[in-house]
Amino acid sequence: MARSSALRYYIITRLLLAPLMLWTITTVVFLLLRATPGDPIDALLGPRAPEAVKDSLRQQLGLDAPLIVQYLRYLRDLFSFDLGTSVASQGQTVWEIIGDHFPATVELTLCGMLVAASVGLTVGAIAAAKPNSPLDAGGRLFGIITYAVPMYWFGMLLQLLFAVQLRWFPIGTRFPLSGTPPAGPTGLYLLDSVLMGRPDLFVTTLHHLALPSLTLGILISGVFERIVRVNLKQTLRADYVEAARARGIPEWRIVTAHALKNALIPVVTVLGLTFASLLGGAVLTEVTFSWPGLANRLYEAIAQRDYPVVQGLMVFFAMIVALVSIAIDLLNAYVDPRIRY
Repeated sequence: MARSSALRYYIITRLLLAPLMLWTITTVVFLLLRATPGDPIDALLGPRAPEAVKDSLRQQLGLDAPLIVQYLRYLRDLFSFDLGTSVASQGQTVWEIIGDHFPATVELTLCGMLVAASVGLTVGAIAAAKPNSPLDAGGRLFGIITYAVPMYWFGMLLQLLFAVQLRWFPIGTRFPLSGTPPAGPTGLYLLDSVLMGRPDLFVTTLHHLALPSLTLGILISGVFERIVRVNLKQTLRADYVEAARARGIPEWRIVTAHALKNALIPVVTVLGLTFASLLGGAVLTEVTFSWPGLANRLYEAIAQRDYPVVQGLMVFFAMIVALVSIAIDLLNAYVDPRIRY
């Protein structure tokens, strides 16, 4: 009964803190954009445009109002779920931009996380199963290198090797410019090609996904490797593991069937949070591979000083991170009986 009440209190607390976190993020983004040097009107019209034209556009966009007035209008629009309208894209709303570009980011993130989880869990489990061995040292070195290597440099290295030299993969983009991409309800080319029954489109999409997914997945896999290695080492020293060894159970079965399950509890938390952050943080990968995702669109909006798009996309990404964080915390609190709040 006490645990049920504590869990209920924790759920209510997390739900109440989420709006506060979103308000803080949106306020910081609003202020930072306006504190950054440069004028969005100059970015749109150029510095040589007539001042009368600049003043007219500034008034039309509401940028001539005092800062507090702009902020209150901004909050009013957010409460009505209006993320704004692009200044540089001829009236395209932020929700339309999300609909056009978000599926590409989701597809890249899913494939990258699949690579990261597969590589990280495998390397971490092998390193933990052989403590103080060359395999353990190699696992630690792998985690350090993948954490330290710049993502854009690693992406360009893969492009140079596999796209330019060997010509095994395309150098960038999501689909050949001369081809017609899958047209389906989800916007995820892999899934839509399956729904259309077009294996040729599936293979083409996967061909273009390979290098960006490997870049994102391999560099993220080091995070999972370190968590799995540390937690699995601790689990392998537990009493029930020693009891299993005393019963003559093979070591590989102890690792895979007993210890690894308990060691994966913190990995689930990191997996969810990493996935949520990558949905908005894969900017370098998308820019390097000319990937038409939402992070790349955010980069373009920042370069154009498109205030509404930058603000709207940051709010959207913050909402995803907040929702995923709450879901993971609640899942851990419900599943893991050792957690007490």
